Amino acid sequence: MLKKRYLMTPGPTPVPEDIMLEMARPIIHHRTAQFREIIKSCEEGLKYVLGTQNDVVIFTSSGTGAMEAAVANFLSAKDKAICVMGGKFGERWSEICKAYGVESIDLNVEWGKAVDPASIKNALEKNKDVKAVFTTQCETSTGALNDIQAIGKIVSGSGAILVVDAISSLGACEIMTDEWKVDVVVGGSQKGLMIPPGLSFCSVSEKARQMLATSSLPKYYFNIKKALKSLEKDDTPYTPAVTLMIGLAKALDMIREEGIQEVIKRHRRLANAVRQAMKALGLELLSASPADSVTAVEVPEGIDGAALVKSIKENRGVWFAGGQAQLKGKIFRIATLGFMGDFDVIISISALELALKEAGYEFGVGSGVGAALNALLK
Repeated sequence: MLKKRYLMTPGPTPVPEDIMLEMARPIIHHRTAQFREIIKSCEEGLKYVLGTQNDVVIFTSSGTGAMEAAVANFLSAKDKAICVMGGKFGERWSEICKAYGVESIDLNVEWGKAVDPASIKNALEKNKDVKAVFTTQCETSTGALNDIQAIGKIVSGSGAILVVDAISSLGACEIMTDEWKVDVVVGGSQKGLMIPPGLSFCSVSEKARQMLATSSLPKYYFNIKKALKSLEKDDTPYTPAVTLMIGLAKALDMIREEGIQEVIKRHRRLANAVRQAMKALGLELLSASPADSVTAVEVPEGIDGAALVKSIKENRGVWFAGGQAQLKGKIFRIATLGFMGDFDVIISISALELALKEAGYEFGVGSGVGAALNALLK
């Protein structure tokens, strides 16, 4: 059966046609005035989305590359760092720290819950020599949103820098990097920024710059000092992903045209419609503090979550994400991230209803779709 594909995963996300056409133009050389203008446009656009005056360096890598850069460039072996472990990607901070010989003070948070900022304050008070606090804004694996503003107030009063993984929240959830006193924000291209995987970003505050000078960890390609030096001339130290950069410039232009606050409102509106639909279907959200970029939903008792996600994809052409690690088969995740609108939500809820009914789950057919429509009408 011929099926359209609807990508409702929290990365990669759909790429607008205008961006795809822009990236399909003939390739240009990267050591030219023409490409330097593209780099400059990307830099200005990223600052706008991040709410910062700090420099933002761009790497050719997935978001994990920028996460690694954030460890390798600001810390030294045997330094201490607090890692908020509230899901798969919080764990990744700890894993990267340990790979570089950094002592990770793991702050364990129940998956699905947001970290209590007071626990970070307590950890800093007990470990006054901590050099960095690593956390996520949206923990993609659980859909939980952490209060970065509150965390920023706490960490800014210490000698540590605050490093935030905003890979699945950038361009969907509000982040005011400078106002909230965030030193390093890590982002990726394939989520709220609406282009394919392959680019990652790091903003660098003045406090973080001071730590660049003392870091003794090895780095070569992911070298923020080199990247910042090249950025002074609107350039990159190594060959960039030219086509993706061209796409990023276009995507950022589109975000600026819509207006970042309007983009955030759109994501909030779509996410609310998904949540209202889940409530109407009698389904529980995993997180009490859900992000507007991805909603994690508990699978009803007696239904195989992995099979449900597979059925929705293969029979309806709608791609949800399943659970990871201990949540595998127990949740599904619906993204409202990037290039998405009202009908993406309605189609997704329709596909979910059909699959749930086929799996034997009892509910009023159309109740989820109706709740989503009513939420969107408001």
